[in-house]
Amino acid sequence: MGSDSSAKSTGEGGWWETVKVVIQALILAMIVRVFFYQPFNIPSGSMKGTLLVGDYLFVSKLSYGYSRYSFPWGTVPFSGRVFSGTPQRGDVAVFKLPRDNSTDYIKRVVGMPGDRIQMRNGVLYINDKAVPKRRIADFETVSSSGLRRRVPQYEETLPNGVKYRVLDEEVNSPFDNTAVFQVPKNHYFMMGDNRDNSTDSRAQWGVGFVPHDNFVGRAEVIFFSADSGEGGNFRLVMPWTWPAGIRWTRFFDLVR
Repeated sequence: MGSDSSAKSTGEGGWWETVKVVIQALILAMIVRVFFYQPFNIPSGSMKGTLLVGDYLFVSKLSYGYSRYSFPWGTVPFSGRVFSGTPQRGDVAVFKLPRDNSTDYIKRVVGMPGDRIQMRNGVLYINDKAVPKRRIADFETVSSSGLRRRVPQYEETLPNGVKYRVLDEEVNSPFDNTAVFQVPKNHYFMMGDNRDNSTDSRAQWGVGFVPHDNFVGRAEVIFFSADSGEGGNFRLVMPWTWPAGIRWTRFFDLVR
């Protein structure tokens, strides 16, 4: 009788220890997500060829400090930022869309507060000076029908020396020529690297200038990547697609 009671007690104790470990792990994961690194996946092609549909990356919240938008659903109501860090020109950053303050967007910081930004014939101008744009090897993409095509790719160099790749396929696309945008105080001008397929600060009706408070964090590293976009062959529910559909070479690539 005593032996059965002891065994039952031991079994209940083991079950409770397992529950405690799971709870502690969940709490730790939540702390890491809220205060340090948030996972983020790329749902669209607006940042090709830097980031691809199906890339999963970690976003550092430490880089810019914390605002109400650093927390899930903006549940901590306060204004401004604490432990504030300044976004740098060339950063790839996640921010809340100013139009609704809830949708996550990821773009590159190209304009700082006080800057004059303009596109002229597909060339980015910052404070009336053209950003150097050098043609490099084409970017290859695959359509849903399996058709491969090559897209013109360029390397831009910002005034602070940051270099990155942009795609520019169309001549005289809607955003290739714009008015001059004067970036307000405490706001930033964001652009996608896939210049002809990005709704960004050039679309004042869509994104516009991004307030400092809306920044969530800086994209740091890709921790997983799967070819699940247009023309991709990765399907989570089809394990046989995993070996060929996972982009193994993108694992742990730094976001630059």
